[in-house]
Amino acid sequence: MKGKRVFVSGGAGVIGLEMVPRLVARGAEVMVGDLKPRPQSFPRGVRYRQGDLNGLTREEIASFSPQIFIHLAATFERSTETYGFWEENFRHNTSLSHHLMSVLKDLPGFERAVFASSYLIYDETRYQFDTPQDAAVALRETDPVLPRNLTGMAKLGHEIELRFLAGFRADAFTSACARIYRGYGRNSRDVISRWVRALLAGEPITVYRPEGLFDYIYAADTAEGLIRLAEKQDVTGIINLGTGRARRVQEIVDILRIHFPDMQAEEAPSDIAFEASQADMTAWKAAIGWMPEYDLERAIPEIIRHEKDKAARATVETPAGGNILVSSASKKVPLIRAVQAAAQKLDPSSRVIAGDLDAEALSRHVADAFWQMPRTTEEALHVLLAGCRERNIRLIIPTRDGELPFWAQYRQFFAENGIEVIVSPLESVETCLDKLAFARFGEAKGLPFIPAALHPDELPAARYVVKERFGAGARSIGLGLARDVALAHGESLSAPIYQPLVEGYEISVDAWMDKAHEVKGLVLRRRDRVVDGESQVTTTFRDAGIENVMRDVLSSLRLRGPAVLQALIDAEGGVHIIECNTRFGGASTASIAAGLDIFYWSLLEAAGDDLSLYPFERVAGEVKQVRLPADIHVHDSGL
Repeated sequence: MKGKRVFVSGGAGVIGLEMVPRLVARGAEVMVGDLKPRPQSFPRGVRYRQGDLNGLTREEIASFSPQIFIHLAATFERSTETYGFWEENFRHNTSLSHHLMSVLKDLPGFERAVFASSYLIYDETRYQFDTPQDAAVALRETDPVLPRNLTGMAKLGHEIELRFLAGFRADAFTSACARIYRGYGRNSRDVISRWVRALLAGEPITVYRPEGLFDYIYAADTAEGLIRLAEKQDVTGIINLGTGRARRVQEIVDILRIHFPDMQAEEAPSDIAFEASQADMTAWKAAIGWMPEYDLERAIPEIIRHEKDKAARATVETPAGGNILVSSASKKVPLIRAVQAAAQKLDPSSRVIAGDLDAEALSRHVADAFWQMPRTTEEALHVLLAGCRERNIRLIIPTRDGELPFWAQYRQFFAENGIEVIVSPLESVETCLDKLAFARFGEAKGLPFIPAALHPDELPAARYVVKERFGAGARSIGLGLARDVALAHGESLSAPIYQPLVEGYEISVDAWMDKAHEVKGLVLRRRDRVVDGESQVTTTFRDAGIENVMRDVLSSLRLRGPAVLQALIDAEGGVHIIECNTRFGGASTASIAAGLDIFYWSLLEAAGDDLSLYPFERVAGEVKQVRLPADIHVHDSGL
């Protein structure tokens, strides 16, 4: 594994918690994807992608370029599956497995896929009975299959998918499916862990079918076995992974009684079948040359110690995550959807609320909820706070220039009330909103800003640009005007400023800064087609020299959260800064697609996470974004 790049899906689960440190210790570079938050026990070098991996893109995983994929992610229900599991199984088992291999199978350098399958695939009539059995049935890889539930069906389906891919891509990568037996381990919901937690709490345990025989495999052994299987690239197809030795449920009860002499175990009647199964490990032992090392006697004390330590470390419960407000949401549908995608990564229960003065704002049709907000004025401050509390809003993302000074001025007030506002400091906001102050700031700092003045004679030039000092610069702008024409145009504006005309092509720079005003990442974009000041078509590009200049500019401005710089690049490659918007830009979703995870970082920072654990991973190629109108159809009998 030394030097290998390994992607582990579901790596924050019971097996993954055992596996990831082992991979790192072997010298692997590891990326983990999981719905759960990043475990604190993970080494710092582990890359982590929180959220539903059904949304993982090929570009996103290509930035890591894994050579080995170990697929642990799955959902399941114990014993009998409920009616509601129908959709959950399809999304997080069937659909997820298919999606992950779809984005991985054609990546350059991809070598090996290892799938954590299940013995639930085997025909249950081989190992389930109406009466207790004296001995377990050793299931072989060649035995008949007939999945006994939806989970087993999904596992078998993906085994067949991998076999299908082997017929076309065997020259590129190999795959193996480990049919894992009855798993248990630390941090688990398995019956052993549940019983230990109950006994530590002084509660009785309920035992069903104590005569049942199961092949119990400890998560540490499962993790080790899957790593060894990943290393054996010539081992392909189906292979069992268990201990090869079945143990009765009653044996677990007897071992627990040694550690809990006063425990109460109540046997309850059940209509479930008597199981008697174990893995035939002949093929595994021959292929891998290693066998699981834990038995129940050794593993159960580890689980007891873990549960005791966990109880001792218990702290005040973290408050439940709240909702997110996008203010001045208007028709910013792509922005709303980008925030929703980020929220799903961190907390699927979090709702994105569109806020706007206009009760008919288009964003209300795509947001999770809508709030017709009052104006952002000092008089409405406490009304706004009450509205946020009523909607359980814990994070606010302002999106309009005109509201930024309000949110910046009262950011601390909202913070004291448990609501984080993603906005730059008031001084920085005001500097960027005032185009004259912005130009003078750049001049004072020795930065390549285009100079500005209140009269053209202060900046002798052949041609001038005339624009409003405040507000949207593209509105009523005069370009390439002679002095007298520029003065005449200025008389039609409320507060004109004058700048020398600079020839060149215009670019946008999307960036995100943390609370310490450090630039976490930035992406350059060409403005290929501009309509009403917004990039209708934009393409990302790279230029180390320009990027370094932009970092210096952004650092000097002491911004926080998302920002967009506008600049001109002249024929010699010189940079000329036009302006800065201290908010998310209209076309900034292109940079999210390029890896600048603006809203995810904002949510993580607001939650107090260590952002150094979530590096900026720019996609390998470039992104062209074309902004088009799209229809939304709502079907409802109540319309």
